[in-house]
Amino acid sequence: MGTEDVITIVSMEFEHLPDIQIIEQRSFASPWSYSAFLSELFENDNAFYLVAQSRDTVVGYVGVWIILDEGHITNIAVDPRYRGRGIGSRLLQAVTAVAQTQGVTRMTLEVRVSNIEAQRLYRRLGYEVSGVRKQYYRDNNEDALIMWRDLTKDAGGETDSRNRNKLR
Repeated sequence: MGTEDVITIVSMEFEHLPDIQIIEQRSFASPWSYSAFLSELFENDNAFYLVAQSRDTVVGYVGVWIILDEGHITNIAVDPRYRGRGIGSRLLQAVTAVAQTQGVTRMTLEVRVSNIEAQRLYRRLGYEVSGVRKQYYRDNNEDALIMWRDLTKDAGGETDSRNRNKLR
């Protein structure tokens, strides 16, 4: 990504799905299916998804289920070619800002115990480990850490307010 590349974050649309499927294949041993994303977009009233774009190409995405005052991050991925550039952080901050406008006060997610890089990101954004889901991942029976973030207190480190104005 050169200096001329600008990353924008927008709501996920149907036309983003082919790029998302490519990122899924590059990122996960058990990727979500095309039909799963279709269902999330058009049938799940609790779901909200954002994509990060470089020009017209999707380079990352994040999804959340909003249920009452809680947000559950369903999935997040950044194309391996674009990792390490703060896109995952921006996506999480953006989806958190959206969730807060819907009255969400706590966010949760699961992460593989082996995914240390993702855990660092989540901790930097204020998530704390609250438990373990044994054999959560079906592809290899790996455990998942359950992480929560309380949005009613200052998370320290990076904050959502710094990046709210970057949403387009």
